[in-house]
Amino acid sequence: MSSVGHDDSLDATYLAELAAVNVRVQAPGDPPLFTATPSSPMRPVHWRWTDLEKIVSELDQHLNLSADGARRTLKLTNPGLEFGTTPTFWMSIQYIRPGEVATAHRHTPTAFRFVMQGHGCFTTVDGESYEMNEGDLVLTPSLTWHDHVHHGDAPMVWIDVLDISLVRSLHATFFELYKEEVQEPQPIPDTSFRMFGTGLLRAGPALPPSAVNPLLTYPRSDSIRALDYARGLPADPVDDVIVEHINPTNGSSALTTLSTKRQLLRPGFRGTTRRNLGSKVYWVVDGSGVTHVGDHRFEWSKGDFFAIPPWTDHCHENPYSAEASLFRVDDSPVYEKLGLYREETS
Repeated sequence: MSSVGHDDSLDATYLAELAAVNVRVQAPGDPPLFTATPSSPMRPVHWRWTDLEKIVSELDQHLNLSADGARRTLKLTNPGLEFGTTPTFWMSIQYIRPGEVATAHRHTPTAFRFVMQGHGCFTTVDGESYEMNEGDLVLTPSLTWHDHVHHGDAPMVWIDVLDISLVRSLHATFFELYKEEVQEPQPIPDTSFRMFGTGLLRAGPALPPSAVNPLLTYPRSDSIRALDYARGLPADPVDDVIVEHINPTNGSSALTTLSTKRQLLRPGFRGTTRRNLGSKVYWVVDGSGVTHVGDHRFEWSKGDFFAIPPWTDHCHENPYSAEASLFRVDDSPVYEKLGLYREETS
């Protein structure tokens, strides 16, 4: 066989010979191994609540809860990705009716719930049980048993996020059903919150810093208080007023692979443009604003979601007279732990 000089001279017979012994060379038409800047197929997406509200309210007419652990969820899909909302996580909207039980299971993907509407559902995580109310954040670290029992009198809606896209790409997915439908809560069902919930004073013995956060719930009232304190600090040039839920034992993000944040954009704010590695999705808690994502201009309002791909220019502004409140999840902890995180502002 003649020697191969340039890629253009590669022929189908030669490539087939290589494939037969499970090897290959860079061939014409192959995507480049290296690019000058990151290139992601993920697309910017804006999901309007005016489009979603009726669909969410009618989910129970099409989907039932089942004993195999399946939940009643509406997944936010990205048209550029085969799987997930972003390259690392999947965001869904979960709907549960009064009296329903979402049975106990566990899995390797890390997850959390952020309550959009309603009150009265109790989530039990490894024996700790917490009531979920609007604006609360409840964590489900990897391989913790968890179930949901709704004792309220009206349907509840919350955001579910799992880093399942990342875990699937690592071929590390495990799933297991609990021996009963629900767990029996511990004698002190809110132990971790009693120990760490104040964030300022510790109850009980000192614990060494832990990658797995012992604190499982972050009530809305604490987030609002933190934002009120942060108002007195200089405005963040990109995000205005922003706070992050953290692991109280080491100050890192509350979850090992996901960062959750609350944010305020005050009237008249226009942020600096930023691009960074990692993907993020926002949910609009209240108010209205505008976010520029690459060539897209998303005019968002209460209840909307919008997604920003990796290394994509974006900036926020609030041209209105009322304050806007946002909840955000991003995968920056993954990039930071791998030593890959990078951002630029302009």
